Amino acid sequence: MPTDNKRICGPETSNTPYSYCKDTETRALLDENQKRWDSRLFNQMRPTFLRAGVVSQAKGSAYIELNKTKVICAVYGPREVTRREEFSMKGQLTCELKFATFSCKLRRQHQPDSQEKDYSIQLLEALEPAVCLHKFPKAQVNVYATVLENDGSILAAAITAASVALAYAGIEMYDLVVSTSVRISNKCILLDPSREEEFKPQKEVNENNASLTVAYMPSLNQISALTSSGECVLEMITKAIKLCIDSCQQIYPVIQHCLIKSKGFDQ
Repeated sequence: MPTDNKRICGPETSNTPYSYCKDTETRALLDENQKRWDSRLFNQMRPTFLRAGVVSQAKGSAYIELNKTKVICAVYGPREVTRREEFSMKGQLTCELKFATFSCKLRRQHQPDSQEKDYSIQLLEALEPAVCLHKFPKAQVNVYATVLENDGSILAAAITAASVALAYAGIEMYDLVVSTSVRISNKCILLDPSREEEFKPQKEVNENNASLTVAYMPSLNQISALTSSGECVLEMITKAIKLCIDSCQQIYPVIQHCLIKSKGFDQ
């Protein structure tokens, strides 16, 4: 009987290894010592690693790590708009956020899904107020963010990395955009939530069960974008926004030092 050399010798069916892992999504957000399961306090961010100029082919790029959350961003342009459109004194900014196929527990598809399209629109809305679009009329700047590993707070990490990439590319901006996110659960507000701590819709809706992402320009003291999901009272939202702004102000000097070091001005 002839053998098929192209066929892989293996079982017909297989199971994902994550099906044998313990389910940790149903446990409480805080332990008996009122600490998170990764030993952080409620207002403590994960260790942040940031580097600019990591993609040699792009005009500007940045790579950010928030523990296991890893996002890389590349910026191309300004370049002439190829489509024939009406002349505008303002340039165009396009943003695309894409999950790598191996970034999540369940394999992502190559075609953009609804979540990626939604994140791309939110990324554009956060960056557009900070970019001087009138400096490059009839031209466009393209921003591409790729999620290499998803462990929560993806949108906030992508906004910060894209802002650093734009600044490294020499695109004139009013200010850098720094972003952080929080998870609101009952009377608890968790800064920089991990994947297990992120908001998940529930059939039994609590009074406070939501997530919030804030994009902030520290030098101008302005919020460029704010997005939320879930339900929450106004008092908790106000506290969450203040916590995000305070966290952005703490991250701002780190981003400035990263840009200065990447350009070699600290030598």
